[in-house]
Amino acid sequence: MNSYLVRIYRKAENNPRMLVGVVEEPGVKEKKAFHNLQELWDILNRIKGAPAQSKKNRNSKRHQNH
Repeated sequence: MNSYLVRIYRKAENNPRMLVGVVEEPGVKEKKAFHNLQELWDILNRIKGAPAQSKKNRNSKRHQNH
């Protein structure tokens, strides 16, 4: 079982799908921001499956290839 810390900073009273917050994994420095329920779901599914490359890692690899 995996554990995550989900911080919700804002939610719309009239639309429960509109959330703003971040997801953190214990022991991992990177935080992933979300702006709605679909983005939160995508982040949690990505974490469970194959890890997505962070923007920092993609940029460093791009510079190495050029």
